[in-house]
Amino acid sequence: MRVCVIGTGYVGLVTGACLAHIGHDVICVDNNEEKVKLMKSGQSPIFEPGLSEIMQTAIANGKIQFTTDLGAGVTHGEILFIAVGTPPLPTGESDTRYVEAVARGIGSHLNGGYKVIVNKSTVPIGSGDWVRMIVLDGIAERQKTLVPVGGGHDEEKLPEITAEFDVVSNPEFLREGSAVYDTFNPDRIVLGGNSSKAIAMMQELYTPIVERKYAEDQSLPPVPVLVTDLSSAEMIKYAANAFLATKISFINEVANICDRVGADVTQVAKGIGLDSRIGNKFLNAGIGWGGSCFPKDVAALIHTADDYGYEAQLLKAAVCVNQRQRLIAVEKLQQALKILKGKTVGLLGLTFKPDTDDMRDAPALNLIEQLNRLGAKVKAYDPIVSQSGLRDGLSGVLVETDPERLADGCDALVLVTEWQQFNHLDYAKMAKLMNHPVMIDGRNFLDPETMLRAGFQYIGVGR
Repeated sequence: MRVCVIGTGYVGLVTGACLAHIGHDVICVDNNEEKVKLMKSGQSPIFEPGLSEIMQTAIANGKIQFTTDLGAGVTHGEILFIAVGTPPLPTGESDTRYVEAVARGIGSHLNGGYKVIVNKSTVPIGSGDWVRMIVLDGIAERQKTLVPVGGGHDEEKLPEITAEFDVVSNPEFLREGSAVYDTFNPDRIVLGGNSSKAIAMMQELYTPIVERKYAEDQSLPPVPVLVTDLSSAEMIKYAANAFLATKISFINEVANICDRVGADVTQVAKGIGLDSRIGNKFLNAGIGWGGSCFPKDVAALIHTADDYGYEAQLLKAAVCVNQRQRLIAVEKLQQALKILKGKTVGLLGLTFKPDTDDMRDAPALNLIEQLNRLGAKVKAYDPIVSQSGLRDGLSGVLVETDPERLADGCDALVLVTEWQQFNHLDYAKMAKLMNHPVMIDGRNFLDPETMLRAGFQYIGVGR
């Protein structure tokens, strides 16, 4: 099938590259010329395992193109994905101006031929009908610019733009750092819409994925496809992320109680996770959640509830717990070192999670700000950030090039991001380079006995 993906962030680029990989003809559109030039060369502008390889294969096979020309993309695609960003506004609601601009742009280029316009961006509930309205506005604006047939006499009519389209909501459930894997191995595919024709085209598009032809385990049954209405599909995305964020805040609250009563939250999480009604995922206590999805989506759902006269108290509590949790590491540093003014603290990890270069709303940023405020010198090492120019945008922190340089002269280390590499560092050597070998394990990621043998005072969260 012919596909156009508008927006090449995490969602758009992964979606486009993976659809090209399974055989569709894809054009990815972005208004950033330098970014398009980079992608044309087969390089991914984001760090995502496996993405560059899939892009390069698709380019070699002639299955994917990159352009700044929206009109070319709209003309090419039978299915048009809107995958631009919807960043949060100070009020908590989503900023939908990029979605609006794309929808209007699509309308200004539609002329003949049936199209399915797909909301892949995480958009406020009710956006499906709103996008349809904006596309129609774009068509109407273009209609006004047309010249009457035959020279402009009063009795002559304008040529009419014919545009048949339907809007579908197809929320994404990709995890940064596992986005390619998640595309080929989804738990479910959600399609929201009221057009059987549009839904049938989307089902055809995803058939290779539904049939697990590109899955890690091809013996599994087909991927469940949930067909629902537009608003329910939009709500599913928000509800899923809000639930996972709340689950993390719950186990963090339990961890804080464990700290006070002498229980071990890792054992508690294991015990409750064995209950099939609860499950063991997202029960890792630590210094809180961040990134581009959880904070934005929970805030947007709270704002939507407020708009419709309902106070989402549970979601607001999950946010409050998370905000406090980010400073737990600072409290533990104060307990271990007492006064932080004049001390040097090293952060192991900066990104909000491993296997990504994304630092949006990362807990590390709060730690840096608070430690600076308390007069501490902050250093950091991150496997991705330390090797990229991203560190140029950071303030209040010295980014070191390797873990041993980080440890040298530190009074304490804080493990912020659970990169797998951090399980295999020479901690005994690092401990000897430190003024005070204190390790605050903000993710309960390291083995306490191993750290004690290496010479560290080990302090976890809720342990």
